[in-house]
Amino acid sequence: MTVVVAPPYLTEQARQDWELLQRQTRQAAAFDPGQADLLPEPARRWILHAIAPGAALSRAVVLTMRGTIKLGKWRRFYANQALLPLEGYVWSASAWLGPAPVRGFDRYRAGAGEMRWRLFNTVPVMSGSGPDITRSAAGRLACEFVLAPAAALDPRVRWKALDEQHAVATVPIDGEDHDVTLAIAPDGRLERVTMSRWGIPDGTIYREHLFGIECADEGTFDGFTVPARVRGGWWPGTDRWPQGEFIRFALDDVLFR
Repeated sequence: MTVVVAPPYLTEQARQDWELLQRQTRQAAAFDPGQADLLPEPARRWILHAIAPGAALSRAVVLTMRGTIKLGKWRRFYANQALLPLEGYVWSASAWLGPAPVRGFDRYRAGAGEMRWRLFNTVPVMSGSGPDITRSAAGRLACEFVLAPAAALDPRVRWKALDEQHAVATVPIDGEDHDVTLAIAPDGRLERVTMSRWGIPDGTIYREHLFGIECADEGTFDGFTVPARVRGGWWPGTDRWPQGEFIRFALDDVLFR
């Protein structure tokens, strides 16, 4: 099984997390569509769309993406992410402020979140850790379980239906529950994922804000169908979305492990 090498500018702790989070799922069972029978109907419809019968239920995933991110204005970036739902992620990216490269990472694992970004790999641009960063990073981790659909079958994830097109997954992250709402089309496509996430998008104080992603095109990789073109940010579906949206990306490759 291919191992994706950690980007060279990660710290030692982030590098360790990267290696741990992409370890191959042990004895991954083949997906039986009957495993979705106990889910509420919208979630069942999504899982049957997202996982092919017989696909190995791999939970770890490494994603390669590119797009634009709002850093004052919209700027191009490319990134790699090691993700293990309910456990952690490392998102490592390069962006450009004009001709100047900014590289760094966001991470969460074992109850600790961190961000670290540098200009020319030396000049600090943005760094943070501590309780607020950790709480916000845990919310992101909860939301991103949809990028590794096998996580939806984890018995720790609890489900309920809101109506015919919406289901709520209660995702536990290090002892705290996060309610993640999925909007699911009649054919099973994932349209939107939203939750209440700790953050400071308005520049005032940390508190809960509506956060989420809008899903467009899909891609199928190793028997999993996932959103392949995504817009993400604060206040989706409201009149504040143009202010809160901060990332747009397309997946170039997805490796399930």
